[in-house]
Amino acid sequence: MPIETLRWTGETDGRLELIDQRLLPGRCEYLPCETPQQLFEAIVTLAVRGAPAIGVAAAYGACLAVRSLTGGTLTEALETVRAACDDLAASRPTAVNLFWALERMKKTAESVVADNPGCSVDVFKQALLDEAHAICTEDKAMCDAIGRNGMDLIPDSGAVLTHCNAGALATAGIGTALAPMYLAHKNGKRFRVYVDETRPLLQGARLTAWELIQAGIEAVLICDNMAASLMQAGKVNAIMTGADRIAANGDTANKIGTLGLSILAKHYGIPFYIAAPSSTFDLTIENGSQIPIEQRNADEVSAFGLRQTAPENMNVYNPAFDVTPAENITAIITEKGAIDRPDRKKICSVLG
Repeated sequence: MPIETLRWTGETDGRLELIDQRLLPGRCEYLPCETPQQLFEAIVTLAVRGAPAIGVAAAYGACLAVRSLTGGTLTEALETVRAACDDLAASRPTAVNLFWALERMKKTAESVVADNPGCSVDVFKQALLDEAHAICTEDKAMCDAIGRNGMDLIPDSGAVLTHCNAGALATAGIGTALAPMYLAHKNGKRFRVYVDETRPLLQGARLTAWELIQAGIEAVLICDNMAASLMQAGKVNAIMTGADRIAANGDTANKIGTLGLSILAKHYGIPFYIAAPSSTFDLTIENGSQIPIEQRNADEVSAFGLRQTAPENMNVYNPAFDVTPAENITAIITEKGAIDRPDRKKICSVLG
Protein backbone atom coordinates (compact mmCIF):
# COMPACT_ATOMS: atom_id res chain seq x y z
CA MET A 1 0.00 0.00 0.00
CA PRO A 2 1.37 3.44 -0.87
CA ILE A 3 -0.53 5.01 2.05
CA GLU A 4 1.59 6.16 5.01
CA THR A 5 -0.97 7.24 7.58
CA LEU A 6 1.55 8.60 10.06
CA ARG A 7 5.27 9.17 10.22
CA TRP A 8 7.90 10.65 12.51
CA THR A 9 10.31 12.98 10.74
CA GLY A 10 13.70 13.87 12.18
CA GLU A 11 15.44 12.73 15.34
CA THR A 12 14.32 13.25 18.95
CA ASP A 13 13.57 16.90 18.16
CA GLY A 14 11.48 15.92 15.13
CA ARG A 15 7.72 15.90 14.75
CA LEU A 16 4.80 13.62 14.02
CA GLU A 17 3.02 13.99 10.68
CA LEU A 18 -0.45 12.56 10.08
CA ILE A 19 -2.58 12.26 6.97
CA ASP A 20 -5.38 14.69 7.83
CA GLN A 21 -8.32 12.36 7.30
CA ARG A 22 -10.80 15.21 7.66
CA LEU A 23 -9.75 16.36 4.18
CA LEU A 24 -10.14 13.03 2.38
CA PRO A 25 -11.04 12.14 -0.31
CA GLY A 26 -10.73 15.64 -1.74
CA ARG A 27 -7.16 16.30 -0.60
CA CYS A 28 -4.40 14.15 0.87
CA GLU A 29 -2.29 16.39 3.10
CA TYR A 30 -0.13 15.80 6.16
CA LEU A 31 -0.91 17.55 9.43
CA PRO A 32 2.21 18.34 11.50
CA CYS A 33 2.08 17.82 15.27
CA GLU A 34 4.84 19.26 17.41
CA THR A 35 3.13 19.18 20.81
CA PRO A 36 0.92 16.70 22.67
CA GLN A 37 -1.82 19.34 22.63
CA GLN A 38 -1.79 19.43 18.82
CA LEU A 39 -2.00 15.64 18.74
CA PHE A 40 -4.85 15.66 21.27
CA GLU A 41 -6.82 17.96 18.97
CA ALA A 42 -6.01 15.77 15.96
CA ILE A 43 -7.36 12.69 17.75
CA VAL A 44 -10.51 14.38 19.07
CA THR A 45 -11.40 15.89 15.69
CA LEU A 46 -10.66 12.61 13.85
CA ALA A 47 -7.77 13.95 11.81
CA VAL A 48 -6.27 10.63 12.90
CA ARG A 49 -8.60 7.75 13.79
CA GLY A 50 -8.77 3.98 13.97
CA ALA A 51 -7.76 2.21 17.16
CA PRO A 52 -4.29 0.99 16.05
CA ALA A 53 -3.36 4.33 14.43
CA ILE A 54 -4.49 6.22 17.51
CA GLY A 55 -2.30 3.97 19.63
CA VAL A 56 0.79 4.51 17.48
CA ALA A 57 0.16 8.26 17.30
CA ALA A 58 -0.22 8.40 21.08
CA ALA A 59 3.14 6.63 21.51
CA TYR A 60 4.76 9.38 19.48
CA GLY A 61 2.78 11.87 21.58
CA ALA A 62 4.95 10.93 24.54
CA CYS A 63 7.98 11.85 22.44
CA LEU A 64 6.41 15.18 21.53
CA ALA A 65 6.13 15.97 25.23
CA VAL A 66 9.92 16.06 25.63
CA ARG A 67 11.08 16.98 22.11
CA SER A 68 12.01 20.54 23.14
CA LEU A 69 13.70 19.64 26.45
CA THR A 70 17.37 20.54 26.48
CA GLY A 71 18.00 20.43 30.21
CA GLY A 72 16.39 19.73 33.55
CA THR A 73 16.39 16.55 35.60
CA LEU A 74 15.24 13.09 34.61
CA THR A 75 12.54 13.32 37.26
CA GLU A 76 11.15 16.43 35.60
CA ALA A 77 11.29 14.75 32.19
CA LEU A 78 9.48 11.71 33.57
CA GLU A 79 6.72 13.83 35.08
CA THR A 80 6.35 15.67 31.77
CA VAL A 81 5.81 12.37 29.98
CA ARG A 82 3.35 11.13 32.59
CA ALA A 83 1.31 14.34 32.39
CA ALA A 84 1.22 14.25 28.59
CA CYS A 85 0.14 10.60 28.57
CA ASP A 86 -2.63 11.31 31.07
CA ASP A 87 -3.88 14.19 28.94
CA LEU A 88 -3.82 12.14 25.73
CA ALA A 89 -5.71 9.33 27.45
CA ALA A 90 -8.71 11.68 27.72
CA SER A 91 -8.93 12.19 23.94
CA ARG A 92 -11.04 9.08 23.10
CA PRO A 93 -12.63 6.81 25.74
CA THR A 94 -13.40 3.66 23.74
CA ALA A 95 -10.30 2.70 21.69
CA VAL A 96 -8.27 0.59 24.12
CA ASN A 97 -5.12 0.71 21.94
CA LEU A 98 -4.75 4.34 23.04
CA PHE A 99 -4.39 3.39 26.70
CA TRP A 100 -2.24 0.35 25.92
CA ALA A 101 0.30 2.44 24.00
CA LEU A 102 0.38 5.24 26.57
CA GLU A 103 0.96 2.79 29.42
CA ARG A 104 3.79 1.20 27.47
CA MET A 105 5.42 4.60 26.91
CA LYS A 106 5.09 5.51 30.59
CA LYS A 107 6.67 2.22 31.63
CA THR A 108 9.52 2.82 29.20
CA ALA A 109 10.14 6.26 30.67
CA GLU A 110 10.02 4.89 34.20
CA SER A 111 12.41 2.06 33.32
CA VAL A 112 14.99 4.46 31.89
CA VAL A 113 14.97 6.53 35.06
CA ALA A 114 15.07 3.49 37.34
CA ASP A 115 17.75 1.57 35.43
CA ASN A 116 19.98 4.45 34.41
CA PRO A 117 19.38 7.38 36.77
CA GLY A 118 22.60 9.11 35.72
CA CYS A 119 21.79 9.29 32.02
CA SER A 120 21.19 12.52 30.15
CA VAL A 121 17.85 13.89 29.01
CA ASP A 122 18.97 13.17 25.44
CA VAL A 123 19.34 9.47 26.26
CA PHE A 124 15.89 9.55 27.88
CA LYS A 125 14.36 11.14 24.77
CA GLN A 126 16.06 8.62 22.48
CA ALA A 127 14.74 5.69 24.53
CA LEU A 128 11.20 7.03 24.18
CA LEU A 129 11.56 7.53 20.44
CA ASP A 130 13.00 4.01 20.04
CA GLU A 131 9.99 2.58 21.86
CA ALA A 132 7.52 4.57 19.75
CA HIS A 133 9.27 3.37 16.59
CA ALA A 134 9.03 -0.21 17.93
CA ILE A 135 5.28 0.17 18.50
CA CYS A 136 4.89 1.50 14.96
CA THR A 137 6.93 -1.36 13.47
CA GLU A 138 4.96 -3.93 15.46
CA ASP A 139 1.71 -2.43 14.22
CA LYS A 140 2.81 -2.86 10.62
CA ALA A 141 3.79 -6.49 11.26
CA MET A 142 0.47 -7.05 13.04
CA CYS A 143 -1.44 -5.83 9.99
CA ASP A 144 0.44 -8.19 7.70
CA ALA A 145 -0.22 -11.14 10.03
CA ILE A 146 -3.96 -10.37 10.25
CA GLY A 147 -4.00 -10.19 6.46
CA ARG A 148 -2.38 -13.62 6.16
CA ASN A 149 -4.66 -15.16 8.79
CA GLY A 150 -7.81 -13.80 7.14
CA MET A 151 -7.14 -13.87 3.40
CA ASP A 152 -8.60 -17.36 2.95
CA LEU A 153 -11.93 -16.06 4.28
CA ILE A 154 -12.29 -13.65 1.37
CA PRO A 155 -14.59 -15.29 -1.20
CA ASP A 156 -13.12 -15.63 -4.68
CA SER A 157 -15.59 -14.23 -7.23
CA GLY A 158 -17.85 -13.23 -4.32
CA ALA A 159 -18.55 -10.11 -2.29
CA VAL A 160 -17.56 -8.78 1.13
CA LEU A 161 -19.33 -6.01 3.02
CA THR A 162 -17.40 -3.75 5.37
CA HIS A 163 -18.33 -0.91 7.69
CA CYS A 164 -16.43 2.27 8.66
CA ASN A 165 -12.69 2.20 7.88
CA ALA A 166 -10.34 -0.49 9.14
CA GLY A 167 -7.72 -0.15 6.44
CA ALA A 168 -4.33 1.48 6.13
CA LEU A 169 -5.76 4.81 7.28
CA ALA A 170 -6.71 3.20 10.61
CA THR A 171 -3.27 1.71 11.28
CA ALA A 172 0.43 2.21 10.63
CA GLY A 173 0.34 -0.66 8.14
CA ILE A 174 -2.14 -2.10 5.62
CA GLY A 175 -5.06 -2.24 8.04
CA THR A 176 -7.02 -4.81 10.00
CA ALA A 177 -10.34 -5.66 8.30
CA LEU A 178 -9.04 -4.56 4.90
CA ALA A 179 -5.70 -6.38 5.27
CA PRO A 180 -7.13 -9.80 4.27
CA MET A 181 -8.74 -8.14 1.25
CA TYR A 182 -5.49 -6.51 0.17
CA LEU A 183 -3.53 -9.77 0.43
CA ALA A 184 -6.29 -11.83 -1.19
CA HIS A 185 -6.34 -9.39 -4.11
CA LYS A 186 -2.55 -9.47 -4.33
CA ASN A 187 -2.69 -13.27 -4.53
CA GLY A 188 -5.11 -13.29 -7.44
CA LYS A 189 -8.56 -13.40 -5.91
CA ARG A 190 -11.14 -11.19 -7.56
CA PHE A 191 -14.07 -10.04 -5.49
CA ARG A 192 -16.29 -7.04 -4.84
CA VAL A 193 -16.37 -4.98 -1.65
CA TYR A 194 -19.59 -3.29 -0.62
CA VAL A 195 -18.68 -0.22 1.43
CA ASP A 196 -21.17 1.17 3.95
CA GLU A 197 -21.00 4.96 3.82
CA THR A 198 -20.99 4.90 7.66
CA ARG A 199 -23.09 7.74 8.94
CA PRO A 200 -22.73 10.28 10.37
CA LEU A 201 -19.08 10.99 9.46
CA LEU A 202 -18.86 8.89 6.29
CA GLN A 203 -15.64 7.04 7.09
CA GLY A 204 -16.67 4.37 4.60
CA ALA A 205 -17.49 6.76 1.78
CA ARG A 206 -14.57 9.10 2.39
CA LEU A 207 -11.84 6.72 3.50
CA THR A 208 -12.49 3.05 2.76
CA ALA A 209 -13.76 3.71 -0.76
CA TRP A 210 -10.72 5.92 -1.40
CA GLU A 211 -8.34 3.22 -0.13
CA LEU A 212 -9.88 0.43 -2.18
CA ILE A 213 -9.74 2.52 -5.35
CA GLN A 214 -6.05 3.18 -4.70
CA ALA A 215 -5.51 -0.59 -4.41
CA GLY A 216 -7.44 -1.41 -7.59
CA ILE A 217 -10.11 -3.45 -5.77
CA GLU A 218 -13.66 -3.31 -7.08
CA ALA A 219 -15.72 -1.34 -4.57
CA VAL A 220 -19.40 -0.37 -4.48
CA LEU A 221 -20.57 2.35 -2.12
CA ILE A 222 -23.93 1.90 -0.38
CA CYS A 223 -25.93 3.84 2.19
CA ASP A 224 -25.94 2.12 5.57
CA ASN A 225 -29.66 1.32 5.29
CA MET A 226 -29.12 -0.63 2.03
CA ALA A 227 -27.15 -3.47 3.66
CA ALA A 228 -30.22 -5.53 4.60
CA SER A 229 -31.53 -5.39 1.03
CA LEU A 230 -28.18 -6.61 -0.30
CA MET A 231 -28.13 -9.54 2.10
CA GLN A 232 -31.72 -10.44 1.32
CA ALA A 233 -30.81 -10.54 -2.38
CA GLY A 234 -27.94 -12.94 -1.67
CA LYS A 235 -25.27 -10.51 -2.83
CA VAL A 236 -23.09 -10.61 0.29
CA ASN A 237 -20.91 -13.65 1.08
CA ALA A 238 -19.11 -12.32 4.14
CA ILE A 239 -18.95 -9.28 6.41
CA MET A 240 -15.65 -8.09 7.86
CA THR A 241 -15.12 -5.10 10.17
CA GLY A 242 -12.53 -3.83 12.61
CA ALA A 243 -12.88 -3.20 16.35
CA ASP A 244 -12.01 -0.56 18.92
CA ARG A 245 -12.26 -2.67 22.06
CA ILE A 246 -12.99 -6.36 22.67
CA ALA A 247 -14.08 -7.64 26.09
CA ALA A 248 -12.81 -10.85 27.66
CA ASN A 249 -15.87 -12.80 26.48
CA GLY A 250 -15.55 -11.58 22.87
CA ASP A 251 -18.17 -8.82 22.91
CA THR A 252 -16.83 -6.20 20.51
CA ALA A 253 -17.20 -2.43 20.30
CA ASN A 254 -16.92 -1.00 16.80
CA LYS A 255 -18.29 1.93 14.83
CA ILE A 256 -22.00 2.53 15.36
CA GLY A 257 -23.96 0.37 12.93
CA THR A 258 -21.83 -2.74 13.34
CA LEU A 259 -24.30 -4.35 15.75
CA GLY A 260 -27.10 -4.07 13.20
CA LEU A 261 -24.96 -5.73 10.55
CA SER A 262 -24.19 -8.64 12.87
CA ILE A 263 -27.89 -9.19 13.55
CA LEU A 264 -28.66 -9.14 9.83
CA ALA A 265 -25.78 -11.51 9.11
CA LYS A 266 -27.07 -13.96 11.70
CA HIS A 267 -30.56 -13.79 10.20
CA TYR A 268 -29.35 -14.43 6.65
CA GLY A 269 -26.66 -16.98 7.55
CA ILE A 270 -23.72 -14.83 6.45
CA PRO A 271 -20.31 -15.18 8.18
CA PHE A 272 -19.52 -12.13 10.32
CA TYR A 273 -15.84 -11.51 11.02
CA ILE A 274 -13.99 -9.05 13.25
CA ALA A 275 -10.33 -8.31 12.45
CA ALA A 276 -8.31 -6.75 15.26
CA PRO A 277 -4.90 -7.02 16.94
CA SER A 278 -4.34 -8.50 20.38
CA SER A 279 -3.83 -4.96 21.73
CA THR A 280 -7.53 -4.27 21.07
CA PHE A 281 -8.59 -6.89 23.63
CA ASP A 282 -9.35 -5.59 27.11
CA LEU A 283 -9.27 -8.66 29.32
CA THR A 284 -9.91 -6.53 32.42
CA ILE A 285 -13.58 -6.24 31.50
CA GLU A 286 -15.87 -9.24 31.46
CA ASN A 287 -18.33 -8.26 28.75
CA GLY A 288 -19.43 -5.52 26.39
CA SER A 289 -21.72 -3.80 28.89
CA GLN A 290 -18.59 -2.50 30.63
CA ILE A 291 -17.10 -0.87 27.51
CA PRO A 292 -17.35 2.95 27.70
CA ILE A 293 -19.14 4.33 24.65
CA GLU A 294 -18.11 7.75 23.41
CA GLN A 295 -20.93 10.25 22.85
CA ARG A 296 -20.04 12.78 20.17
CA ASN A 297 -21.20 16.24 19.19
CA ALA A 298 -24.79 16.68 18.02
CA ASP A 299 -23.66 18.69 14.99
CA GLU A 300 -22.32 15.51 13.39
CA VAL A 301 -25.91 14.27 13.04
CA SER A 302 -27.89 17.50 12.68
CA ALA A 303 -25.72 18.84 9.85
CA PHE A 304 -24.26 17.39 6.66
CA GLY A 305 -20.97 19.11 6.02
CA LEU A 306 -21.68 22.80 6.53
CA ARG A 307 -25.40 22.50 5.82
CA GLN A 308 -27.92 22.23 8.63
CA THR A 309 -30.22 19.23 7.98
CA ALA A 310 -32.26 19.17 11.19
CA PRO A 311 -34.19 21.83 13.12
CA GLU A 312 -32.17 24.12 15.36
CA ASN A 313 -31.73 22.83 18.92
CA MET A 314 -32.97 19.38 17.98
CA ASN A 315 -32.14 16.73 20.59
CA VAL A 316 -29.58 14.28 19.16
CA TYR A 317 -28.33 10.87 20.25
CA ASN A 318 -24.88 10.31 18.76
CA PRO A 319 -22.92 7.35 20.16
CA ALA A 320 -19.72 6.72 18.20
CA PHE A 321 -19.80 2.95 18.80
CA ASP A 322 -22.08 0.04 19.52
CA VAL A 323 -21.33 -3.41 20.95
CA THR A 324 -21.72 -6.64 18.98
CA PRO A 325 -22.26 -9.67 21.24
CA ALA A 326 -19.79 -12.52 20.83
CA GLU A 327 -22.60 -14.88 19.88
CA ASN A 328 -23.05 -12.94 16.61
CA ILE A 329 -19.37 -13.22 15.62
CA THR A 330 -18.22 -16.09 13.41
CA ALA A 331 -14.55 -15.45 14.18
CA ILE A 332 -12.17 -12.76 15.41
CA ILE A 333 -9.05 -12.62 13.24
CA THR A 334 -5.93 -11.55 15.13
CA GLU A 335 -2.22 -11.49 14.33
CA LYS A 336 -1.92 -14.66 16.45
CA GLY A 337 -4.62 -16.58 14.62
CA ALA A 338 -8.39 -16.72 14.19
CA ILE A 339 -10.66 -17.25 17.20
CA ASP A 340 -13.70 -19.18 15.99
CA ARG A 341 -16.96 -18.53 17.86
CA PRO A 342 -15.07 -16.49 20.46
CA ASP A 343 -15.48 -16.89 24.21
CA ARG A 344 -13.21 -16.23 27.17
CA LYS A 345 -11.52 -19.64 27.07
CA LYS A 346 -10.77 -19.51 23.34
CA ILE A 347 -9.56 -15.91 23.51
CA CYS A 348 -7.14 -16.68 26.35
CA SER A 349 -5.91 -19.76 24.48
CA VAL A 350 -5.09 -17.87 21.28
CA LEU A 351 -3.72 -14.74 22.93
CA GLY A 352 -1.67 -16.70 25.44
